Amino acid sequence: MNKKLRTLIVWIVVSLILQFGGYSLLNKQMEQVLGTSGTDNEPAITTKFEATVPGTGLSNIQVSYAKDYIAYMENNVLKVFNLKKGTIVFEKKPPSAQDQTLGVLNYQWLPDRNILLYFYARKNPNAVTTVKVYPAKPEVSTLTISPNTEDPKQEKAVPKTSLQPKLEKRYGNPQLTELYSLELPDSDEDAAPDDRLNPFESGSKEFPAGGKIENFVVSPVTNLMYLTVKTGSKQQLMKIDVMKKVSILSQSQEQIDNMAASDRFGTLYIDSKLGALQQITAIQYDTALQKNKRYTITKNASDRILGVRKGKVYIGEVTNNQLVKIKTTSDLPDVKENPSFKTEWEGSIPFNPNTRTITGAGGQIIVYDNQKAYVVKDGHLKEVTLQGDENYCSADGAELIQLKKKGTSTLVKLQPLEQLP
Repeated sequence: MNKKLRTLIVWIVVSLILQFGGYSLLNKQMEQVLGTSGTDNEPAITTKFEATVPGTGLSNIQVSYAKDYIAYMENNVLKVFNLKKGTIVFEKKPPSAQDQTLGVLNYQWLPDRNILLYFYARKNPNAVTTVKVYPAKPEVSTLTISPNTEDPKQEKAVPKTSLQPKLEKRYGNPQLTELYSLELPDSDEDAAPDDRLNPFESGSKEFPAGGKIENFVVSPVTNLMYLTVKTGSKQQLMKIDVMKKVSILSQSQEQIDNMAASDRFGTLYIDSKLGALQQITAIQYDTALQKNKRYTITKNASDRILGVRKGKVYIGEVTNNQLVKIKTTSDLPDVKENPSFKTEWEGSIPFNPNTRTITGAGGQIIVYDNQKAYVVKDGHLKEVTLQGDENYCSADGAELIQLKKKGTSTLVKLQPLEQLP
């Protein structure tokens, strides 16, 4: 083999190695963009310790992403407690002690950062305004001409206009609904939380006064938020995008019992009931048409959306208040009508309106009430007896939060759910 041929072979081998390395790097970068690596493969944070929280009657307990803070409501006041330091680090009181519809409406921790999002309602100080309204056309009046006048200037009528404005009242939304983001420092630090107002593009005029936020889900990768707001018998489905623009997605007379947002593409999956029609529907923004489109996922009236995690949409089949089947379909960037399903588990788990459901970071489905938790993972069912006076699960399904009354305080106990017998 001559020298030139050996040199050519060496350069070919080097080129192939560089190309392979480049493709490997590009693949990793694309995985990060699509969310198929990184946090997808990282195990959920778990911890095990106890803390005493002052006060009783705590409700809506939620633990932060890093499992070092808890948020809860007490006497209509939102409080955030540092579990490591054992201190309350944040409080948000209602603007009025008399009106219970005002104050913090709902809140949720982001799944990948120690940031708490919460909605806050207060009275609109400018709900009634007075404006000057000018007539659309000038009012014309004509001078009366005396028949005996000899003045040539009075031979014709002279128009006289009146442009005086009228004062009219304008009635706007009596309530302002605001979105805040509360960023918490490292739990070992003494820095104060950063509480920021995120103004809506329209000034929150879409939010009805006295509305109750029933469901609230977030897709952090796409910076989308979805919520259902109920006022009396009327329910509205709202979408908030990265520019804080609020849009209404619900149809007339539609009732939405539950919903879940894709953690990759921002698609919203809802349990939709319209008259006698019960189905699971997906709502996705069509960039070509510049509008939101709806897709039918299943028309089986027994199907319920359970959650979306890491490329899978989890659907449960419920009959006679029993969850009898869990099935999945792919969470795709372009939703398809009536997709095929794969059965992941069959059996029987109590399932009623008071049951809470979580799709865990490990693909486990957790169905629990205040006495028992049922964990379905890899086709196997595990039952866990809960010991607290009140029991909650973290949003990633990894942590159990048990509350026990202790005089005028509440003992909060955190422990990994998988470690419980």
